[in-house]
Amino acid sequence: MMSTTKVAITIDEKTLMRLDRMVAARKLPSRSRAIQDAVEEKLNRMEKDRLARECCKLDVEFEKAMAEEGMVEIYV
Repeated sequence: MMSTTKVAITIDEKTLMRLDRMVAARKLPSRSRAIQDAVEEKLNRMEKDRLARECCKLDVEFEKAMAEEGMVEIYV
C-alpha cells in the first residue's frame, strides 16, 4: 500500500460546491480521492505530453536506419 500525506489546498468555492455535489451523488468516492485522482491524471497527461514533445525531436529517418541496421544484424 502506498503511503499518503495530508496536505491543505485552497480551492474556489464554486469548484468545491461542484465537487461536493458529485461526492453526495456518489459519482466520486470522496473529496480527497477525487482531488488525488485529478492530480494524478494531470501529472500523467503532462508526462505523456513531454514524452510526445521529446519524440517529435527525433530524426525519423535516422531512427528507421538504426532499427533496420539492428534487424540486419539479427538476420546475418
